[in-house]
Amino acid sequence: MSRTGVLIEISDSGRIKDTICGVLTAARGRDGNNEVYAMVIHTGQSDQMDELQSAASIDQMALYGVGKLIVITADGDLANSPDIQSASIVAAAKEYQFNSLLGLASASGRDLFARAAAAFNEPMASDCISVDLEGKSAVKSHFSGKTFATVQLDCTTMIATIRPNAVEPIKVSDSQIAAKDASYSIEIINFKSSATSDGRIKKVEVKKGSSSKLDLTEAPIIITAGRAIKDAANFKMIEECAEVLGAAIGASRAAVDAGFAPHSIQVGQTGKTVSPKVYIACGISGAIQHFAGMKTSKVIVGINTDPDAPIFSKCDYGILGDIFEVIPALTKALK
Repeated sequence: MSRTGVLIEISDSGRIKDTICGVLTAARGRDGNNEVYAMVIHTGQSDQMDELQSAASIDQMALYGVGKLIVITADGDLANSPDIQSASIVAAAKEYQFNSLLGLASASGRDLFARAAAAFNEPMASDCISVDLEGKSAVKSHFSGKTFATVQLDCTTMIATIRPNAVEPIKVSDSQIAAKDASYSIEIINFKSSATSDGRIKKVEVKKGSSSKLDLTEAPIIITAGRAIKDAANFKMIEECAEVLGAAIGASRAAVDAGFAPHSIQVGQTGKTVSPKVYIACGISGAIQHFAGMKTSKVIVGINTDPDAPIFSKCDYGILGDIFEVIPALTKALK
């Protein structure tokens, strides 16, 4: 049995990101018996910490195998310095002798874990589909999703980030909870890092977009439209279906190049890579460039009028039909 540290990420709403549950599942290891330590960086916001240490958040982490929660603080500007944050993560990892260090392959995770790997002088596996902590290996998507490679790490401490939604979250069994304690709870540890430097990079200001839509890379369900949407105004139809599904909205490069959608929601080789539980491709041919960005989706649904469209050879469910007929009917049925 080894010891794994997982960096917990908090959403803008102050709640633990649901996608971290898959990382916690991976942290438990092949036999599910690893000691799992959750780490959270205390940025000084009391309401955020109140939410994190609430009964609901504690129960959520406990159900996915967390035994201890490390609340990291430091004298330096921890909230705005990635240098101090990464140094504090490394200090906590050394203090508690982690055999592995895992996190989300998010913008923050990629930044902090690369710095941590450099500080450890260890290799790092980024954006992994799965990890084998005992064998110190990871599976990664290569060549724009055309192949998968198993990467063997020559390391003492395994450091990796996992693509959101790539690992299916699995709760610990009732027997495991009962074996620990009938009233299963998490030990909260306050760890103060000695990192005090202001660092070479400092976050000065955050300007958030006005959109309240789900983040594509985190969303469990995504509905994406291609060039067949014909006009930006027609995305209203996609938005209505997405609202009923609780889904995020994506677009193909063809739709973005035509001016129907912003690049920020483009999925594919030159856009975002996603791994939702359900991916609905509306009027998308299924070219390899688009497939590269969503091939790791758990279930793929293709809607197209062309029976020879490549998407039908790649999807789990195919609907041969016009999206302007199928999507409104789907929305009505879901309602």
